[in-house]
Amino acid sequence: MTIEVIIADDHPVVREGLRAVLCGEPDIEVVGECGDGEQAVLMAARLRPDVAILDLRMPVLDGADATARIVADGSAAVLVITTYDTDGDIVRAIRAGASGFLLKDAARTELIDGVRRVARGETVLTEAAVTAMTVQLRGEIPSLSPRESDVLRRVALGLSNPQIGAELYITEATVKTHVTRIFTKLGVSDRTAAVTTAMARGLLPPPR
Repeated sequence: MTIEVIIADDHPVVREGLRAVLCGEPDIEVVGECGDGEQAVLMAARLRPDVAILDLRMPVLDGADATARIVADGSAAVLVITTYDTDGDIVRAIRAGASGFLLKDAARTELIDGVRRVARGETVLTEAAVTAMTVQLRGEIPSLSPRESDVLRRVALGLSNPQIGAELYITEATVKTHVTRIFTKLGVSDRTAAVTTAMARGLLPPPR
């Protein structure tokens, strides 16, 4: 199965570099490129790629706002990239539903692996992103039951509710109940936010 990707960055040289790296992989195809967040939203809606790689800082519509619109529309999973690991918009992008966050100077293998993992429904975060979330989420740490922790660990691996149920020998309805309780305890509304919040609060191990 080929992973279809679009790239949105206002620097043509960056787009060219990302395309060159990704197009060298037999299972990845870059199907579109653009230079601002508004175009990214429209392109994602039109092409319905597996992954949208978005720069965090773009004209017209920034990466965080573009992420929110793409995720809300269900157009693609979003992998955010940026030059700055201290950017305050990191948390905003993650809260908007980004499935991953990488720096532009990430190793070639890290970028390729990140695209593949995001396409599989997994979460990809740098230590800086986890730290940013931690700063935002200081305070009382919620308690998850052992079963909720089991479910959340599998959510972090990108497993669906039926897959989680099969692994834990529980029904899909029971999995949904656990996921709903996890969302409530963590104060989130989607699976990616649950994983990133749990990592920031020490309820899940950090990305390796």
